[in-house]
Amino acid sequence: MARTRRYDVAASGGWWDEEDNRRLPAGEVHAWEQGTNQTVCGLSLHRSQLTRFPGVTWADVLPESGGAADAVRRVCPRCAAAAGRRGTGARPSWRRTNPRP
Repeated sequence: MARTRRYDVAASGGWWDEEDNRRLPAGEVHAWEQGTNQTVCGLSLHRSQLTRFPGVTWADVLPESGGAADAVRRVCPRCAAAAGRRGTGARPSWRRTNPRP
């Protein structure tokens, strides 16, 4: 059985949300898997000076989600391709109905 991956967020900046009373990502965001020291696209967290946000999932920072994406300026396209634009567990929105023989 395939393991579903859960991606958290690493970002170039952060801000404090007074309503939820928690720290949220800002600036450029990358997908990051806990237990590793690099993003999904291969950037080193330390060398790139990215901050980890283990409580924020990848699906929350996508602009269409409206979750923790208030201060997100750029979503890494390589991380979005690897982690999925809809986050983990989402099914594709289209399906081929009449494939060629």
